Amino acid sequence: MKAKMLLAVTVLLAVAAAVLVNVWPMQAGETPFVSGYKVLEPMRHGSLTVFPVVAPKSYATSEFLTLDEGLRSGEVVVTEYGNIQGLRRRHTMPAVQHDGAEVNRLVLINNSKRPLLLLAGEIVAGGKQDRVIGKDRIVPPESDPVDLSVFCVEPGRWVGSSEQFGASGAIYGATPGLPLNGRNTATLMAQPSVRAKAMGDKDQNQVWAEVGKQKAAMETVEVTAAAPQVVTDEIRSTSSYARVMENKDVKEKVDEIAKPIEQSYQSLIKQLHDRNAVGVVVAVNGRIIWADVFASTELLQKYWPKLVRSYASEAVVTRAKGAEVSTKEAEAFLSDMTGRKETIESEPGIYRHTEVNGDGFKAFELTSLLPKTGFDVHVAKMAE
Repeated sequence: MKAKMLLAVTVLLAVAAAVLVNVWPMQAGETPFVSGYKVLEPMRHGSLTVFPVVAPKSYATSEFLTLDEGLRSGEVVVTEYGNIQGLRRRHTMPAVQHDGAEVNRLVLINNSKRPLLLLAGEIVAGGKQDRVIGKDRIVPPESDPVDLSVFCVEPGRWVGSSEQFGASGAIYGATPGLPLNGRNTATLMAQPSVRAKAMGDKDQNQVWAEVGKQKAAMETVEVTAAAPQVVTDEIRSTSSYARVMENKDVKEKVDEIAKPIEQSYQSLIKQLHDRNAVGVVVAVNGRIIWADVFASTELLQKYWPKLVRSYASEAVVTRAKGAEVSTKEAEAFLSDMTGRKETIESEPGIYRHTEVNGDGFKAFELTSLLPKTGFDVHVAKMAE
C-alpha cells in the first residue's frame, strides 16, 4: 500500500513538474527566476548594454493614453500652477485663482476619455521653466486639474516661454509634422542619473546639481577626430537640459549608440511579441544602472524610442568602465525586490504607487486600480 501511494505521489510530482516546464519552455541563453520574468542575452553597442526582459503574461493596456499621445492630440493640457482658473471641470466649489507659479508644481488636466499614464522622468518644456515628472501615476479620464509633483530641469529661467507645456522638440524648434519618434514631437525622457535624483532623492537641489553635471559632461564629449569636442555656443549658453539634449551634435552622438540598439530591439520585439517582451535591464560601462518593465509589449513599444535614447545619453557621458555584465547578473538585479522599507501612496480606484528601498537599490511599482485591471503597469528599478 505504501509503495502504491509513493508511486502515485511520484507520478503527480512528475506531472506537476512537466506542467510547470511546459507553461513556458526554456530557450537557449535564457534564465528564469522567481518573479516569472526572463532575462535574455544582451544587445551591446559601445558602452551600452541592454538585456531584453520577457514576461509569462501580457495585460490589456490599449486603453492607457501616454503623455506624448495626449499632448499631440491636445487632449492633455499641462500648465503652471497659477493658471488653473477656467480649467476646473466639475464646479462643485468655486474655482480658485492662485497668485503665481511654483517651481515644483504644475497642473495637468486630462480631457480624453482614456486614463493617462505618466512616467517619472518625462520632461515637459515651456511655461516658466522646463520640468521633469517626479513620480509615476495614472490620471483618470476627463479629470479635474491634477496637481503634479515635478522638478525643474532649467534652473536659469523663470520667464514664460509659452503658457502651456509640450514636447521639448516642439518648444525648441523641431520640424513640424515629423512623426512621433522620441525626439521631435515627443517629450524627452531624462537620462537615468537625472531620473534617479527626481524619483529617489526627491530633492530639487540634487536634480539641479545632476542637470548641471550632465550638461557640463555633454560639453566635453568627443564626437569625431576632426571635431574633438561638442562645445557649442548653444550648449554653453543655455541652462535648459532639454535644449542640450536637442542639440544637433549631442543628438548625433547619442544616435551612434541608441540607433543600433533601438532597431535591434524593435526587431526582437516583433520576434518575441507572442512571448511578451516587456522591458529591459540596462548596464553602462560594465555596471547595471536601471531596469524598466511594463505590463505589455504594446506599452514598451510606445516608450522604447525615448527610453533607449535616455540610456544612450547616460552611456555617452559615463567615463568609468568595468567588466562586461552577464545575463546572470542582470537576472539577479531584476529579481531582488526585497526592501528594508516600503512607502505606499494610493488614489483609491485609480492607482497605487509603491517605493521599495533595498540594499543598493530603489524600486518603484505603479499598479492600476482601475476597473478590470489590478496589475502593475510599470516597474522601475535603479541601482544606488
